[in-house]
Amino acid sequence: MTATTAEHVDVLIVGAGVSGIGAAHRLREEFPERSFVLLEAQDAAGGTWWTHRYPGARSDSDLFTYGYRHKPWRGPSIAAGGEILSYLDEVIAEDDLAGHIRYHHRVTGLSWSSPQNRWTAEVTRADTGETLSITASFLWMCQGYYNHDEPYTPEWPGLDRFEGRVVHPQAWPDDLDTGGKQVLVIGSGATAATVVPAMAPDAAHVTMLQRSPSYWFPAPTVHELATMLEPLDLPAEWTHEILRRTYVQQLDWLATTGRDDPDALHEFLVESIRPLLPEGVDVEKHFVPRYRPWQQRIAFVPDGDFFAAMRAGKASVVTDTIAGFTEKGVELDSGETIEADVVVTATGFNLSVFGDVPFSVDGEPVDFTRSVTWRGLMISGVPNMAYAFGYFRHSWTLRLDLVNDVITRILARMDERGHRAVVPTLRPQDADMPLLPWVSEDNFNPGYVGRSQHRMFRQGDREPWTHMHEHDVDRVELPKADLDDGLQYR
Repeated sequence: MTATTAEHVDVLIVGAGVSGIGAAHRLREEFPERSFVLLEAQDAAGGTWWTHRYPGARSDSDLFTYGYRHKPWRGPSIAAGGEILSYLDEVIAEDDLAGHIRYHHRVTGLSWSSPQNRWTAEVTRADTGETLSITASFLWMCQGYYNHDEPYTPEWPGLDRFEGRVVHPQAWPDDLDTGGKQVLVIGSGATAATVVPAMAPDAAHVTMLQRSPSYWFPAPTVHELATMLEPLDLPAEWTHEILRRTYVQQLDWLATTGRDDPDALHEFLVESIRPLLPEGVDVEKHFVPRYRPWQQRIAFVPDGDFFAAMRAGKASVVTDTIAGFTEKGVELDSGETIEADVVVTATGFNLSVFGDVPFSVDGEPVDFTRSVTWRGLMISGVPNMAYAFGYFRHSWTLRLDLVNDVITRILARMDERGHRAVVPTLRPQDADMPLLPWVSEDNFNPGYVGRSQHRMFRQGDREPWTHMHEHDVDRVELPKADLDDGLQYR
């Protein structure tokens, strides 16, 4: 294929991770006659679970809700990256999707033509350097929400002086050996909560350095209810549904209590870890955050493995800020120093707006900062484009299933009415509607959100122009969403 030839499909899906594979399954199920392809920049499917190679990489959500609604999860509630990849591979095989996925295909531009009612994707093949074009009647963006290629690393004074090795979890080298070494992990989020206990057994010692504490929750790897159900030899579908509903109820409680009674959730979370900590640890200094529960993600630690490493003397926590690097480690603002052979910068990532791909509509570049979301799955002024975005406080995939329901309803509505295009459009009563941030700081305020708000699309102060609802709201509101409210068809 060359740049002068173009292939046309009914639906173009960008991304072959959990979102793209889920979207492809729904297309197969609801519209078996439609043609579609998934374009994936990596050399295999799986998205995050393919690119994250750091020790212990795992889901910090239970797999009974992170797994798809249609595909029962068979295994422990918390699973490693490889197990999740195997699960996704099963979906690809069962739905015969392999022939629809194009690997090494990086989308570099997307343009919509109203006269033709179609998108044109400009694509570069990483394996051959070729450029090509693919046109599509509908675009489904499932590329994820952060930049895989450029993780976030702060600029610390003297970093170039450090004689050891510095690695970021998003770019974990295959040849890194931390056995018998002093390891310093900078950061205290979900990634740090994973890599510290994974490296602790072989390393001489692992120190986690944090500017401020995070909330932790020592969830069991295997739910006690799963243990009770196992002797009953129930069909996998029954066990899956029972545990899925149980975890939904638990997650709903965590999310709604964080919103309605944050003091109660604060006490619950802090007291849950207190008995797991080594004697003498300053809980107030190292494990009591400055923010309300769920204003940032809670670090889930299966069976409290992080705290087990601390009790064994293989891991420790330091709460301080970095003055600068030395040849042998880090000097802190308190005057203390931490020596290290390896520094792991678990400092987060950068948000990506639709893969940072430039969009245009009828020759005009799309400025997403002036656009608003339609129910968290389409964008005002952008025709025939849906996007996948899950939850921060619940399992990502819980929302994907609900989003896919709405998108397939829209596609069916277009078929029934003979429409070729649909575009979210502000109503006359929305003319003076304020454009609010992508997410309010009071709702969710981790560093990667604060760093990227200026690049993100907006939301309004009324339906259907809001998003970031919790699952207890979405599971009621999205299934009954009015497909004529805020959407124009032609």
